[in-house]
Amino acid sequence: MSTMTIVFFIISITILFLASAFRVLREYERGVVFQLGRFWKVKGPGLIIIIPVIQTMVRVDLRTIVMDVPSQDVISRDNVSVKVNAVLYFRVIDPERAIIQVENYDVATSQLAQTTLRSVLGQHELDEMLASRDKLNSDIQKILDEQTDAWGIKVANVEIKHVDLDESMIRAIAKQAEAERERRAKIIHAEGELQASQHLLEAAQVLAQQPQALQLRYLQTLTEIAGDKSSTIVFPLPMEIISPLQKILERQADKKDA
Repeated sequence: MSTMTIVFFIISITILFLASAFRVLREYERGVVFQLGRFWKVKGPGLIIIIPVIQTMVRVDLRTIVMDVPSQDVISRDNVSVKVNAVLYFRVIDPERAIIQVENYDVATSQLAQTTLRSVLGQHELDEMLASRDKLNSDIQKILDEQTDAWGIKVANVEIKHVDLDESMIRAIAKQAEAERERRAKIIHAEGELQASQHLLEAAQVLAQQPQALQLRYLQTLTEIAGDKSSTIVFPLPMEIISPLQKILERQADKKDA
């Protein structure tokens, strides 16, 4: 082997050695550096130098990670089987613990989110799952955040996406909603009847105090009947005629009893 070949080989090895020593980390990246297998320090962002063979580096992304939690079979407290899936937002706040304390923080966080989702939702009834999602989201997020803190993970938010029911349960909920609407309609109708009867009572009391008002009402009724296209018209008898006849009938009845 010639001298030029040896020199060229040495220069190539030196260039590769130096090239592998330089690393560039983006603004949202950090490098967890190990020296001879022991943790040394967290570096970045920017240009950093790693001593090949002696030092190794693991990149960690500090951006918020959006993770879909797979659909989970959940049995609610009122024994209703549903399928629930969610979305999880988390990020690494301590690169050292995220690499050292857990083997794969993505997988670990996903598995923990699935078990926590089943555990929390199983303590609530179906109506709460459908109507109180904000509270359930907050409860799940709080539990996950506390448990992942040891891994250097911050769970920012958890959102329940879908609560899937079987066809029989959907029909049962539809019947329940229909019954609730009918109940409200009956209550509103009864309240309307009560208000109408109260107003009729007040009107009757006013008419009883003023006989002239009763006559005016009688004439107004005749006017309305006359304007109708009906071929049959019923004329109500005035109270002045009915009252004397009623008194005569009462006197005759008293004489017969005597």
